[in-house]
Amino acid sequence: MRPTWHRKTRALALGLSLSLFMAVTPGHSSNSFITLAQAGGSQVELAAGHPDRYVVQVGDTLWGISSMFLRDPWLWPEIWYVNPQIENPHLIYPGDIISLVYVDGQPQLHLTRGNTVKLSPRVREMPLDQAITTIPYQAVEAFLSRPRVLSKKDAEESPYVLSAKDGHLIAGAHNSVYVRGTDFGEGELYNVISVGEPLIDPDDGDIVGYEGIFVGEGRIERGGDPATMLLTATEREVLVGNRLFPERHDLPLYFTPRAPQNQIDGRIISVVDATQLIGQYYIVVINRGSRDGIETGHVLSVFREGEVVRDRFADGGKAFAEEVQLPEEYAGEMMVFSVEERISYAVIVRAKDVMHVLDSVRTPQ
Repeated sequence: MRPTWHRKTRALALGLSLSLFMAVTPGHSSNSFITLAQAGGSQVELAAGHPDRYVVQVGDTLWGISSMFLRDPWLWPEIWYVNPQIENPHLIYPGDIISLVYVDGQPQLHLTRGNTVKLSPRVREMPLDQAITTIPYQAVEAFLSRPRVLSKKDAEESPYVLSAKDGHLIAGAHNSVYVRGTDFGEGELYNVISVGEPLIDPDDGDIVGYEGIFVGEGRIERGGDPATMLLTATEREVLVGNRLFPERHDLPLYFTPRAPQNQIDGRIISVVDATQLIGQYYIVVINRGSRDGIETGHVLSVFREGEVVRDRFADGGKAFAEEVQLPEEYAGEMMVFSVEERISYAVIVRAKDVMHVLDSVRTPQ
């Protein structure tokens, strides 16, 4: 079961006002927003009730701040002013001030570093790990620690369990196993993953990935290739052939939300945690990747597939009513945070409606 957060608790945990991450966006009616500019061929609209000035708080995210100012947060680059006097102007830190100003009648968002003291012309250095992330780290934490979906390459080429120490085919917690596939270093930690059912691209029938089933975790006792690994904890039996993945804490979450430059047409093919219904902050897999032009930070709109209903009123009410496919409906947005060649991982950042596997994803219009 996924954890549920009280709205107030969630806002405090992420350091965001409640208005930033409402699961249901108040429509797409033009009456809810103020049209202010035409930039880069895209109409930029500011969100109703937007501030003119905002001081960045600990726990804020770039997506949340973008949502505060813009109706369509992925248009952030259209009005973000890059100040050449600021080192890494795309990185935003707690205490920084974001101001909405107008230049030649057009809106711009300007950044002022917080607590800036003008004593010398030197550039103020800020550590990268203190910059706000684009999406909440909590939303992808489970993905980083325990992979639930494997790319085809990972499933076929990652390190693996070669044998149990006593020659057995299975092992459990506190047993040692021999592992191969890389130059293991003593003390390194690995997750043990069983390769499950294949993920099929609904467009061409190709296998593009596999379900990843968490088995356990271990620590390398003796390095090399092969190496010896002690299983420190297990949730099921460790089998010969299970794949190994190092614990990941290095996934960069600093990127700019933006729409792809080309037209993307894809589908959700899996959801992490294998649930049927998809909502805000769920992680999904789509059948489009780097070969299709997908990059981290790309925002895609989700459209829920219309239901098939019977029309009992057509043709005078025949005994066998005609089946009618209802049109698809806009359901929300996702942001890509990790890209493989044929699949990508995205987090649902806005949910107007419940989503499902096989729903369509497309470049926002």
